[in-house]
Amino acid sequence: MAQKSYRLQEIADALGARLRGNPDVQVSGMATLQAAGPDQITFLANPSYGKYLKETQAAAVIVSPATADQAQTNVLLLDNPYLGYARLSHWFDPAPVASPGIHATAVIAPSATISASASIGPHVVIEEGVRIDDQVVIGAGSCIGARSCVGEQSVLSPRVTLAHDVVVGKRCSILSGAVIGGAGFGFANEKGEWHRIAQLGGVVLGDDVEVGANTTIDRGALDATVIGNGVKLDNLIQIGHNVQIGDHSAMAAMVGIAGSSRIGKYCVFGGASGVAGHLEITDQVHLTGMTMVTNDISVPGVYSSGLPADKNRKWRKNAVRFRQLDALARRIKELEKKLKG
Repeated sequence: MAQKSYRLQEIADALGARLRGNPDVQVSGMATLQAAGPDQITFLANPSYGKYLKETQAAAVIVSPATADQAQTNVLLLDNPYLGYARLSHWFDPAPVASPGIHATAVIAPSATISASASIGPHVVIEEGVRIDDQVVIGAGSCIGARSCVGEQSVLSPRVTLAHDVVVGKRCSILSGAVIGGAGFGFANEKGEWHRIAQLGGVVLGDDVEVGANTTIDRGALDATVIGNGVKLDNLIQIGHNVQIGDHSAMAAMVGIAGSSRIGKYCVFGGASGVAGHLEITDQVHLTGMTMVTNDISVPGVYSSGLPADKNRKWRKNAVRFRQLDALARRIKELEKKLKG
């Protein structure tokens, strides 16, 4: 594949950045401040990397106006350099572009509707009543269950599974190993024996949703499990049945959301955090890593519950004291009563 190259002024115009330097410099790639060469562009978003700004060999740096004077090369001035980096990264993405068409080894049900501009990879299975819209890419070995719909420009990586009656919006990205629409964990107990409840709902993904590798989203028991517009889910996340996640929320790896919980808009959940079932979390809640939520959260803000690591000897002493908290609290109450008396 031929290497792409762009004039620095072309990049500045596309990003809406103010250029300070030579507009005719050619840029053919991106790299870190430390590794960038004279034909590459870099960025500074984290102040802790500012020490490399004077030393970088990059053709240009995307930087905020406040720190631009430290750079010894061409600069593109943006208030949000990280966003500039995010947008520009797609210009140099080496991922192959899929061609429209259906691979000879794909198995397509007669009642499926597939756009002529869609790309269906090797050994894909598409069941009855499926609709695949314009410019959709279905990677090798994926399975699309009966009556499911995939919106235009969505991309399913190899080995993605959509069960029956799953709706995927426009411009979604679903990475390998994801399973969307599997049976929710629903059982009724009778005398110690578990009896499965049929999961009658589906799953609905809004537009611009991203689902990470090996993430699972269970179908609803009665109503659909709903993932809002612009939601970003990392790898290895479990979303239980009937969960609703509001628009533009983001969750890091290994988050678990138990069934029937409702998550608001613009929430951010750190890695390995969890939410118990049948809870409501309002908009703009941030859970730090390994936080466990067992009650509703009605006030926006940052919440934590996981304890940071410590030296083992100190941790063991604190663990013993934690077990004594209830007894200590009772003793304090007794002392307060005596003092008041």
